[in-house]
Amino acid sequence: MAVAQHSISADTPAVGGTTRARPKSPGRIPKGLTFLATAIIVMILAAILTAIVHGGVETVSWEFISQPPEQGMEAGGIFPAIFGTVALVILMVICGVPIGVLTAIYLQEYTSPDSKTTRLIRLAITNLAGVPSIVFGLFGLGFFVGFVGSGMDTILGYSGRPVWGQPAIIWAALTLAVLTLPVVIISTEEALRAIPRELKDASYALGVTKLQTIRRVILPEAMPGIFTGAILAVSRGAGEVAPIMFTGAAYYLPYLPHKLNDQFMELGYHVYVMATQSPNIERTEPILFGTVLVLLVLTFLLNLVAIVIRSRMRIRRVSG
Repeated sequence: MAVAQHSISADTPAVGGTTRARPKSPGRIPKGLTFLATAIIVMILAAILTAIVHGGVETVSWEFISQPPEQGMEAGGIFPAIFGTVALVILMVICGVPIGVLTAIYLQEYTSPDSKTTRLIRLAITNLAGVPSIVFGLFGLGFFVGFVGSGMDTILGYSGRPVWGQPAIIWAALTLAVLTLPVVIISTEEALRAIPRELKDASYALGVTKLQTIRRVILPEAMPGIFTGAILAVSRGAGEVAPIMFTGAAYYLPYLPHKLNDQFMELGYHVYVMATQSPNIERTEPILFGTVLVLLVLTFLLNLVAIVIRSRMRIRRVSG
């Protein structure tokens, strides 16, 4: 009897004359499910990357990267598509990131969170983030090409063949800039919220104006977050096909765009065309896998450049 009582008291310690069961370790099931989901995602990603690398590594060479396409894209290289993708992404960042940053500064520094204007703008940003990319393509075709471009042709006196009122790289870049605006705005707002209030108060206490505080205190502190938004915008815009199908991408264009109103080739659209409209799938399959591999590497390099710049700015800000 004494042994049984000792066993019970060891497993269920007495507290105030009562016994309490030892609690089990919480979170074991959610932690296991999270690990399982992560493992599935990693395996899927590894399978996709393995298939792409295996199918395209033999195709990728210096000639493949540096030469234009030939024989209706069944031979040759993809250099015009690489050039067009890089130019498109750079123009997209130049057009979209400043507007997104200014919008985030306005929402965070110049408006009240409870005002109707702020709520309306945030609602518009949320809705904009949920619009399908094909809708952005139709919007770019109707607004930038049909309205802005045709209006410029009318104002500048161009008659006959359209000059600006046609698909072009500038309209594709502006369409992608609108597409990526919510990403830039949201990431910049998060960076602005993370800035300590004491820094702003100290600046205002010294008699510095609001604009000077934004330029010399807020923006330098928020710059890593702004670059994060730019990185996400590059990742989103570099792989989009639907928005540029109607606004500037060309099916087969074995030369480089020299002006903002020129059409261009793009790696994502190049992949789409070869995967859906090639008359000889077996012959173009190696080129298809090689193009996908180059697109992944190029996107990674563009992101890496932005990450390096962001890291150096963080180091400079901390050391300075």
